[in-house]
Amino acid sequence: MKLHADRPDTTAITAHGEGWVAVNGERHHHSIVVTPEGAPRPWACSRLEDLTPAHFEALLPAEGPLPELVLLGSGSRLRFVAPALLAPLLGRRVGVETMDTAAACRTYNILAGEGRRVVAALLIEA
Repeated sequence: MKLHADRPDTTAITAHGEGWVAVNGERHHHSIVVTPEGAPRPWACSRLEDLTPAHFEALLPAEGPLPELVLLGSGSRLRFVAPALLAPLLGRRVGVETMDTAAACRTYNILAGEGRRVVAALLIEA
């Protein structure tokens, strides 16, 4: 599915399909973290079952404002992680929404287009 950004100055998810996500037109075939500013970065996990609290800690910036919301794209279908894994985010009052990766891509573009501090952590299943 092709997606179009509302704001050209924001990092946007421009398309997605089974086993890949395109950010600003570049395809990625591995799990990634996308923020409105800067290039996407790899997220070292390809299975929901392998996630640890450290994976969620890595979503927080070293400095600067915290994200308002983290969108967890859980793969091709909606699956939830154990709440204890989200402690690094919830303890800092960062909201977390879990949805399948396609829905997370669409939601990310809407929120980023509104200027919200959002992070999309997208599992691309290997």
